[in-house]
Amino acid sequence: MSGELILVVDDEVNVSEVVSLYLAREGFRVATARDGPAALEEAARQRPSLIVLDLMLPGLDGLEITRRLRGEGAVPIIMLTARSQEADRIRGLETGADDYVVKPFSPQELVARVKAVLRRATPQPDDDAQRPLIHGDFQIDPLTRSVVIAERSRELTAKEFDLLLFMARHPRQVFTRAQLLENVWGFSEFVDPSTVTVHIRRLREKVESNPAEPQMLQTVWGVGYRFEPRT
Repeated sequence: MSGELILVVDDEVNVSEVVSLYLAREGFRVATARDGPAALEEAARQRPSLIVLDLMLPGLDGLEITRRLRGEGAVPIIMLTARSQEADRIRGLETGADDYVVKPFSPQELVARVKAVLRRATPQPDDDAQRPLIHGDFQIDPLTRSVVIAERSRELTAKEFDLLLFMARHPRQVFTRAQLLENVWGFSEFVDPSTVTVHIRRLREKVESNPAEPQMLQTVWGVGYRFEPRT
């Protein structure tokens, strides 16, 4: 993980400097941008491994930046939001952000989030863990981080892929939102459970034939969710 490039986008100089300092201490390379257009330019030029992105920015806000980045690839995005912006946090997740951190935040917590997102987005050498999972015409390949259903490739964000892979590895097992947060995000005590709801909804829109009547990502009312294999 050491040496990976993180792009920090925030118009507050103090926030940007503190985040950059803590990331550099952990061995990351850091690039910064102060506004929306500069963020897109730096992302295109430097191809970062992950982007820490403030929601409120001059020029273009974090939501619009996320939309544009999602049209070009699946770079992980952690969004920074204010406590009063709960609706915007949900919109950020729906737009394609992988995680969010609420201001004011602990720099150590943010660094831990960065590490967790990158760890799950980076293929591991364990041969068994990297074998493709196949359920009927559904295939998910951990090594290439690709999903194919009925011979059609599906474009997922990093966190959507992590969530789908985790559930597919435990077919028919029911998970609460807290369990999914702990196993996929790694920070159940810091993340709003609605994060899971948003990601499940986005996944259904991408992998289900009829998202209103999901066959794979099923809701177990009053408990949580389970993955039902395709046959």
